[in-house]
Amino acid sequence: MKKRLRKIARKHINPSSIFSVSSGVKFLETAQLAELERSFRKWAQEPLRADIRVSRCRVLLIFLLIRYTGARLSEILHLDDSRQIDLNRLVVQLGNPKGENERREVEIPAPLARELKEILEDPELAPWRGQFFKVDPGHVRRKFYERAEACGLPREYGNPTALRRSRTIELLRNNLPLPVVQKLLGHSTPSLTASVLHFSHEDMHQVVRHYMDRESHKKTSARNTFFGKVQRIVKGDIQSEVELITVGGFSLVSVITNGSLRQLGLQLNTFVTGEVKAPWVMLSTGHDEPVNSARNKLKGIVSAISVGRINSEIVLRLRDETEMCSVITEKSRKMLNLKMNDPAWILFDAHCVVLNVEELPP
Repeated sequence: MKKRLRKIARKHINPSSIFSVSSGVKFLETAQLAELERSFRKWAQEPLRADIRVSRCRVLLIFLLIRYTGARLSEILHLDDSRQIDLNRLVVQLGNPKGENERREVEIPAPLARELKEILEDPELAPWRGQFFKVDPGHVRRKFYERAEACGLPREYGNPTALRRSRTIELLRNNLPLPVVQKLLGHSTPSLTASVLHFSHEDMHQVVRHYMDRESHKKTSARNTFFGKVQRIVKGDIQSEVELITVGGFSLVSVITNGSLRQLGLQLNTFVTGEVKAPWVMLSTGHDEPVNSARNKLKGIVSAISVGRINSEIVLRLRDETEMCSVITEKSRKMLNLKMNDPAWILFDAHCVVLNVEELPP
């Protein structure tokens, strides 16, 4: 298992993933996180004695909250389950327990909320109400290390910090924009990008909920998918031009029929998903913006190249750390002479942007 983990770390450019990880970073892949979760659940269900079962259940929930929120261990251990967990809104309040202004609300997946509700309402746990997560940190760390070793993982991969890092990478690979990940995990940053400042506090909750729901239900690749809200609509006789501002700060333009505009119910500030198929994405090399008729132009850095006999796949990383994929002919790749870390431009026409409206929870 140690050799396999080192191999994963060395092979940090994966053409099938959305986010590439620097060599040597200790983290768990999603499949390994799932195996660790199964180990925790089995361990928590084993005891026949009620007191041991309750003790293990408390550690299990601490693991689940770190695994799905990316919170610090200290933040979870300071949680007041009677005041800081809102199962109706699917959020937990995390942060400095002594500084109310420094707290942040973090979305949790609906399945985890249902499990929390079932466990916290268990009569056996009534004596710990409000103190459920007040567990000795040394005890928690020891159990985390034990569960990692039970899965055949090096014990340090069960460290709460490694789990927090793993969740960060998982969210970025799911194409959740970097500024949103930073806010979700409580990372200290000088300032958020101007694009995020266009989104209200409630908007940010809807953005994170959107990605949580996609993560739970959608198994397909999130490549070339942008989530944002409509900021301008220009209606024509037959078609309409819709401009959206993405969470990553990009302005994208889509042209759709007036019938589609009505069917989707698009209005200003409507949340939408814009998708662009990889074969529709053209590339141009160099730092300077190319002069052509493409309505959408995004600058990036080549982060992955997969060469084929007929077509090749090129992945470019944008400034917000999300990535876009283009499928071009191998002849075109040779002509462009694209290499890793080269600056390049992604180009696609407004007619290539397919808009989808997904109902978001309140």
